[in-house]
Amino acid sequence: MQLSFIRHAQSENNVLLDRTGSYDGRSEDPELSDLGILQVKQLAEFLSRPQPGKQINKPSDPQNVQGFQLTHLYTSLMVRAVATGVGISKTTRLSLLGWPDLHEVGGIYQKDRQTGMEEGRPGHCKSYFEQRFPTLILPCSLGEEGWWNKPHEGKQEGLLRARRVYQEIVMRHGRSNDRVGLISHGDFYQMFLSVVLDLPADNPPFFEINNAAVSRFDFESNKVRVVYLNRLDYMAPELIT
Repeated sequence: MQLSFIRHAQSENNVLLDRTGSYDGRSEDPELSDLGILQVKQLAEFLSRPQPGKQINKPSDPQNVQGFQLTHLYTSLMVRAVATGVGISKTTRLSLLGWPDLHEVGGIYQKDRQTGMEEGRPGHCKSYFEQRFPTLILPCSLGEEGWWNKPHEGKQEGLLRARRVYQEIVMRHGRSNDRVGLISHGDFYQMFLSVVLDLPADNPPFFEINNAAVSRFDFESNKVRVVYLNRLDYMAPELIT
């Protein structure tokens, strides 16, 4: 299996943090920014075609010069990830499957201004996704109560979820030639890499990941090969965030 971890394009919360240095006033489930929408277009084009003018040096194609040829595409149910995934899905003509466990660390929550407590929110419901993103394939379990409906997720819960995603993706695709795209989030990327690389949970290194960046992992019979991390060479410099 060839696995591409894809971070969502720039969101309005990302813009807020860049402008103010704070998440005060954040949205619990932000939209893509105008620049993020432009990022999605370049990302989708990159994932759907070979890179022009490049020479193929190795049969393993470690830079995806011959293209990605994705066979499966999964997304978090957070709006910024779904909107990113829909753009990729349209260009690659792949079905887009919603996978709730790919959500950002913490889940859907908002901070109470008086107490400072991070309080869970419901998240969007089945009818919202059907109207807003009609091509998205939803989990059978999703109803009208919202997909989250839980308290704020802590770090240990996030690590357990990252391990669950890792185990599930290996079970589904690990012994195949499938090429899988996971559209997810920056903090979850840290936890997912900690699991994949079997890093110490108490003090793992920080892995930089830009909006709309791609990281590739090849799952072989007895090991995981890290081919590249945080790849963004396809993006116009003025769009990098």
